[in-house]
Amino acid sequence: MVRTSQSKLNLTIPQLIDKILTVGEITRQEHLQLTSAILSDFNLTDDDRRQINRIFDHIQMRRMKIIDL
Repeated sequence: MVRTSQSKLNLTIPQLIDKILTVGEITRQEHLQLTSAILSDFNLTDDDRRQINRIFDHIQMRRMKIIDL
């Protein structure tokens, strides 16, 4: 079972994106949340989609780590 804090569950996608870009790392749960938002065609702005793709690019280029909590 994956546990997350309640405060993380209350973040909007733009808030989550800002947090990830500020901290410079992403948890597996946050990665799953962003992946689900992109794949489910969630109500995302073009800017949100660009930012999420930027995060995924950083992960792929090993400029950002996925961490386990």
